Amino acid sequence: MTKEKSKDEYIEAVGRRKTSTARVRIFSASKNSISVNGMDAKEYFKTEETRRLVQDPILKGVAEVEGKSNLKWKVEAKVLGGGHHSQAEAVRHGLARAICISDIEFRPQMKDLGFLKRDPRSKERRKFGLKKARKAPKWSKR
Repeated sequence: MTKEKSKDEYIEAVGRRKTSTARVRIFSASKNSISVNGMDAKEYFKTEETRRLVQDPILKGVAEVEGKSNLKWKVEAKVLGGGHHSQAEAVRHGLARAICISDIEFRPQMKDLGFLKRDPRSKERRKFGLKKARKAPKWSKR
């Protein structure tokens, strides 16, 4: 008995950055396409830098693995929270994870590029008695 792949079969992974969370699904397709929250990635992410961030796992990670550069995926991402740059990095993280789940051969390349690392930096909370997280009010002796 052989298992046939249906059109609806996908691989799902979650990517995070700051307060952004991206749920990324990849489907095998005839050409690469990325959609974020139902919109094309080029429409959703306005700047060239954020568009490049989203495409990095496919352009850099997959392209450099020998014999695998002809693989094509349809990527669907649902993103919540954070700003546009944080959301782009969350999508990149989720996409890299999903690609590694689909084929373990991509994992060393993705690790070397740093796409599998969840960037834990986030804004520090404000403490009482201070103006910001660490900025104290002006001190005077009298």
